[in-house]
Amino acid sequence: MPRIKPPPAPATPDEIEQQFYEALQRADIEALMAVWSDDDEIVCVHPGGPRVVGPAAIRAAFEAIFANGAVAVRPQKVRRLQSLNCAVHSVLERIEITTADGLKTAWVLATNVYLKSGGGWAMAAHHASPGSPREAQDIAEGPATIH
Repeated sequence: MPRIKPPPAPATPDEIEQQFYEALQRADIEALMAVWSDDDEIVCVHPGGPRVVGPAAIRAAFEAIFANGAVAVRPQKVRRLQSLNCAVHSVLERIEITTADGLKTAWVLATNVYLKSGGGWAMAAHHASPGSPREAQDIAEGPATIH
């Protein structure tokens, strides 16, 4: 019987981030947990929620979210900082919510932290805070050094 070759580990933090948001959009808990590091100290904070630490607690938190269905979230305006083994992404998340008054847009500011180990890149932290429409515009200072 031929052995099935496992898929390659994600090569970049961007690939992990794409898998994370696709899993949210499909309410796929297995795919979502696959992006996380297996370290006991991984951490997740949902808007207005407590700090959730460890794979089992993070899984339970997302299972509770998925009990209401998939999350119609789209990452926008990603700002990236990366070194050899760590990447930090500041993400403006656009979430579409169906209400009695129709489709509404919510904004969330998230920070995603990725670490690289022998197994490739994995998510180590996701911290999300409530936002507002004004977050669609960045407030940024230009570079201090002109070349």
